[in-house]
Amino acid sequence: MKKLLNDPANYVAELLEGLVSAHPELSLGGESGRCVSRTDPAADGKVGIATGGGSGHLPLFTGYVGDGLLDSCAIGNIFEGPSVQASLDAIRAANRGAGVLCLYGNYGGDRMNFDMAGEMAHMDDITTRTVLGTDDVASAAPEEAEKRRGVAGIVLLYKVAGAAAAEGRDLDAVAAVTEKAAAATRSIGVALSPCRVPTAQAPNFEIADTEMEMGMGIHGEPGIWRAELQSADAVADEMLDRLLAELDPPKSSRVVPLVNGLGATPLEELFILWRRIGARLCDAGLKPVSPLIGNFVTSMEMSGASLSLMVLDEELESLMSAPARCPFWRVGL
Repeated sequence: MKKLLNDPANYVAELLEGLVSAHPELSLGGESGRCVSRTDPAADGKVGIATGGGSGHLPLFTGYVGDGLLDSCAIGNIFEGPSVQASLDAIRAANRGAGVLCLYGNYGGDRMNFDMAGEMAHMDDITTRTVLGTDDVASAAPEEAEKRRGVAGIVLLYKVAGAAAAEGRDLDAVAAVTEKAAAATRSIGVALSPCRVPTAQAPNFEIADTEMEMGMGIHGEPGIWRAELQSADAVADEMLDRLLAELDPPKSSRVVPLVNGLGATPLEELFILWRRIGARLCDAGLKPVSPLIGNFVTSMEMSGASLSLMVLDEELESLMSAPARCPFWRVGL
């Protein structure tokens, strides 16, 4: 498998160097050297939004630092959570005196290191709250939803949290509405091919050219089933059916759909999926609002896609439509 790289050991450092060079509105710093933050920080008195996670998922995580979204991001090695120091750097960078919401995926290393960083930040008189992305329906049963992984749906949570903070809400209120958004959001993905970490000699899993796996995670975590490749319509139907069965939105509900590419899937194929998903949503009496189709959360060169849905109420729709700008997403600006 061919890659455009220099020394694999320098992969993350060089990609971050390139990212901030191309986007001067982003700065790279902190004691860890692994914290991306806004070059022009938000005004004092605003709740900060900090996130973090492993590299290998661009635009997630660093790509969503910007106005109306995240204030900072701690970044780890490929598919590895950020260190305690990077997490602390992100909390400090996001702090504008009103506390910091730590918003990240439900992975053991991320939780442990951000928890420790939050304790250290408390000694700096920085108050933190935590909201976890737990949107992946394939990773645990509904009765064990607290064990679910965070995947592409966390991008929608970034938007809600960032808008609520930009409105001037306090930390408890920002955390509460982000929790509400998390409860209204579900995701599922499908993988067609593996990916390879730059420092590894082999792909992170094996799958035949004629196979697909429903529910696989963004690091290659096992899914629900593996079988022969199905048509785009069949894949779209199963993903949508699984999400609607859990969310059970009343007819006439307004929903934000996110059709996400995992890194190697052509944009054309994402629109083929959306064509079916959009029609099915309308047939179910639901109203798609501002559908998002593209690469929002990737997994190196994995081929496949995911579908996320957020069921809106008036408050969530207002926050989702509020102005925001970052290197990879712009709303209303």
